Amino acid sequence: MIVVQSLTVLEGHENEVKCVTWAPSGNLLATCSRDKSVWIWEVRRRVSVTVFKRQTCGVASNTRAVGFSQLRQQHLHLQRRGRRLGVLASSSDDRTVKIWKEFPGEAAHGDLSWKCVCTLSGFHTRTVYDVAWCKLTGALATACGDDGVRVFKEDESSDRDQPIFSLAAQVKKAHDQDVNCVAWNPQEAGLLATCSDDGDIAIWRFQEEE
Repeated sequence: MIVVQSLTVLEGHENEVKCVTWAPSGNLLATCSRDKSVWIWEVRRRVSVTVFKRQTCGVASNTRAVGFSQLRQQHLHLQRRGRRLGVLASSSDDRTVKIWKEFPGEAAHGDLSWKCVCTLSGFHTRTVYDVAWCKLTGALATACGDDGVRVFKEDESSDRDQPIFSLAAQVKKAHDQDVNCVAWNPQEAGLLATCSDDGDIAIWRFQEEE
């Protein structure tokens, strides 16, 4: 029999919490809520280390999903205390996706400091319900209430602290109703699963032209 033990409860959000995700390192947890905020928690210390709110970070609407970049170490140039710096994407009812990046030693006491370094706007026409990073390629997929699936890629020549993401591929009518979730295959690059209110699960292959 498996024994289940409650270790802690993290409190702070003022409304429904819609999504939770672990950082690849396992020491950080990101959450988002209908209170229009994104929180990053250091679980071992049971404290929040960063809160993104409308007043300070431009989170203007209910946040639906959060996802840490899973990109393998060799693709990242910056490290913090022997590990890679964090990169996080969040999606919202305001039809945007925000990219957040960790900067070392800029917060009080040299602790974590997170900043919004890019906002993807004008690509989605309804709520963006989910985001997912491909750990093999670094591509970012989104699931949208406009029935579409989109894949974004970072311009490799852009400034790491001010990255530019471009729309690499899209399926405007991926499903007959809202697309709720996207998930990359962890072993095969470009293989993406999506699910929808239409009751279907679809498998897609995104492949760059040679």
